[in-house]
Amino acid sequence: MEFAEQQPMKAIFLKVSSVVIFVCMSTLIKAAGEGIATGQITFYRSAFAMVPIMAWLAVRGELVDSFRTNNVLGHLGRGFIGILAMSFGFYGLLHLPLPEAIAIGYAMPLIAVMIAALFLKETVGLYRWSAVLVGLVGVGVITWPRLTLLEQGGVGTAEALGAMAVLTSATLGAVAMVLVRRLVQTEKTPTIVLYFSLSASIFSLATLPLGWVDLSGRALLLLALAGFCGGVAQLLLTASYRYADVSTIAPFEYTSILLGLGFGYLLFDDVPTLAMLAGTVIVVSAGIFIIIREHRLGLRRKAARRHVTPQG
Repeated sequence: MEFAEQQPMKAIFLKVSSVVIFVCMSTLIKAAGEGIATGQITFYRSAFAMVPIMAWLAVRGELVDSFRTNNVLGHLGRGFIGILAMSFGFYGLLHLPLPEAIAIGYAMPLIAVMIAALFLKETVGLYRWSAVLVGLVGVGVITWPRLTLLEQGGVGTAEALGAMAVLTSATLGAVAMVLVRRLVQTEKTPTIVLYFSLSASIFSLATLPLGWVDLSGRALLLLALAGFCGGVAQLLLTASYRYADVSTIAPFEYTSILLGLGFGYLLFDDVPTLAMLAGTVIVVSAGIFIIIREHRLGLRRKAARRHVTPQG
């Protein structure tokens, strides 16, 4: 990614815009998705996302170059894990209140810290481990009322499975984040974005024999709009990181819960529970702490490099 001059306010605007559009995407899928196979939903989400992505790359004269890669298998692996995460996430979205699905999804960066420490051997100190554990407690506070419904002989089973699906999605999403961190070492950002949508579309299409349904005109329109929104949001998100550090704009991801609460209440009559609100506060606090900690550690590493002599 080529970096532009630091413009924090522009970066924040782009980030918040991407969050708004991502929540609109989730809302469209929830409105359209009842009775539709998750593989069918992920296909439309991925295929129509390619429309704005490819148009933007074509306008910038980067479309042909973005298809060039020496790591096709890496992109396919990331795409396969990503599409699994998306499928589980959409299943949970269809069976949970919108804000609850968003809040449980906040577990992803917490799990990513654990995966990076275990498999990439990244150094994670006591403060970040503590924040991860606290954040996971918050996730437990949100999900426990749903999981206990499994004990009621089928009552609420869909909601319980939805909560477990979103947790699975967050775990797979964290694995995908680690795979992306490997890809960015050799691949350009447009290439990663393009190949993800392409591979996700192909993997989703493979689920066609598993029970796709005939879509009404309304459902088709909603899913197509959801996919288009996903592509636009991805472009805005990518652009936001050109104008500010991750630590500056990452906390604005949590504005999605406010939008989720509003859309859920107005469109789906979702009323948040006390457990959901309390757990969300815990998870968001832990996530912001990790972001701040990462920022401080980054500043220390930069300062240390400035004081190293040419001989090391």
